[in-house]
Amino acid sequence: MSEQELTELKTEAKNPKHVGIILDGNRRFAKRLVMEPWKGHELGAGKVEKLIDWCKELGIREITLYCFSLENFNRPKKEFDFLMKIFKKEFSRLKQDKRVRDNKIKLKFIGKTELFDKELQKIIKELVEMTKDYDNYKVNFAFAYGGRQEILDAVKKLVENREEINEDNLKKNLWLESEPDLIIRTGGEKRTSNFLPWQSTYSEWIFLDKMWPEFEKQDLVDCVNEFRERERRFGE
Repeated sequence: MSEQELTELKTEAKNPKHVGIILDGNRRFAKRLVMEPWKGHELGAGKVEKLIDWCKELGIREITLYCFSLENFNRPKKEFDFLMKIFKKEFSRLKQDKRVRDNKIKLKFIGKTELFDKELQKIIKELVEMTKDYDNYKVNFAFAYGGRQEILDAVKKLVENREEINEDNLKKNLWLESEPDLIIRTGGEKRTSNFLPWQSTYSEWIFLDKMWPEFEKQDLVDCVNEFRERERRFGE
């Protein structure tokens, strides 16, 4: 893609402003390469670093990444421990990442992060505190996340605070209030897997056969172009 084409795509008014991505296929990709399955997560983590730059180039202001579900706590211990090491390494690296400061990227974690060990919780809290006043771009990590749990927690808050249960109040109490225009799922599966069930009501979905570690910039460009061709009706 030429610089002129990239500039035109970035300034296109019909581009999605908020993109959600289900990062699926890490283990299967590793198995294809005859590697230990959890090694695929390491490859996938490296791809997230590139994704942030691609989104910035395309003018995407907010992304929500499904990194770790509540069900993922049931992964085999060896894989789980390896995943925790990756998360600690990558999130610690973000604290020192010049791009976060220079581009004023707000980092947010949605999910039951209190279920992680104290070290990882500390890293997460430091990232959130460090970027709380940034507002040029947003990266939301769905981490220990479950969509049904999110809605249940929101309802419980409304009941505890004796607030009226309606859509506006419920939305204010969700872990994530903003709604993706586009959601991409890699890995070949065609299901939503409990990802943002409330927020994705009118999102456009694209399912890709590519595994997450082999996702490239052109794949993101293709998804944005497909999104631009769709007519969003919002239930009308």
